[in-house]
Amino acid sequence: MFQKREEIDNNNINMTAVARLRELLAQEDKIVVCPGVYDGFTARIALSAGFDCLYMTGAGTTMSKLGMADLGIATLNDMRENAGMISSLDRRIPVIADADTGFGGPLMVGRTIEQYMQAGVAALHLEDQVVNKRCGHLSNKEIVDEETYITRIRAAVNARAQTHGDIVIIARTDALQSLGYEAAVSRLKKAIAIGADVAFLEGFTSVEEGRRVCAELAPTPVLLNMVAGGVTPNFTVAEAKEAGFRIIIYAAFALGPVFGAVSAAAKELKETGDLKAADLDGKRPRDIFTVCGLNEAIAFDVAAGGKLYAKGV
Repeated sequence: MFQKREEIDNNNINMTAVARLRELLAQEDKIVVCPGVYDGFTARIALSAGFDCLYMTGAGTTMSKLGMADLGIATLNDMRENAGMISSLDRRIPVIADADTGFGGPLMVGRTIEQYMQAGVAALHLEDQVVNKRCGHLSNKEIVDEETYITRIRAAVNARAQTHGDIVIIARTDALQSLGYEAAVSRLKKAIAIGADVAFLEGFTSVEEGRRVCAELAPTPVLLNMVAGGVTPNFTVAEAKEAGFRIIIYAAFALGPVFGAVSAAAKELKETGDLKAADLDGKRPRDIFTVCGLNEAIAFDVAAGGKLYAKGV
């Protein structure tokens, strides 16, 4: 945002975010690393670090927008609005967004696809939990039957075709916990056969299972959800790439650090009446604003003839 057209052309902005993501996925020797963000500030921080792709976490969106746990409470409007805002911050950078179950039957899944495409989202994942779902790393998830799940994926693929645009469709299954490995992978294979672009086996519990699913679904890219403290064993980026994964998302990338730092600051302020823990690590407020596009916004205003920021801020 607020970039000069010459700069945009030089940075290949004419390639859409979804085209960029497809280009990245076509590079078989590459793994796409996606930090999980949930609002404009965390997205700006990740963008400033230079990541090729971002992931909008549904859990983080639910907690930040609604102040509630990830129990299927966020609506299509909640998720699409947040995903669209994050996608708008830098149209060059693909955003993969959680779309839960598609928020209903085939018509609602189709509407979800259209809304996410209109919002500029590059990819989304759809899962096979019941509509009142829960975070994939919680226990006792309820799964819909295979036909219902495949109907969701087919509705997504059909809506994408009818909308005359593009979005990468990621088929996610949470069936491993209750139905076992073979049934879960069977669902992914059927989803791929009808047009899903990427497979996502949620909640696997061993390195061997991770390697196996990548091998069985090749050449289809497989996504790894790396949740610290979750049920899936830890993979470094290098280990995930070596195992065969093509995308790795860190859903709690921002949630953990924010929870820890803000909890510490709240405790300090409550107990001591002072706030040294929140001194911005020596940074000034302007430094934070700069991460969020301060200089670009001022330059844009000045170039248009605006006077408010002509002398700086």
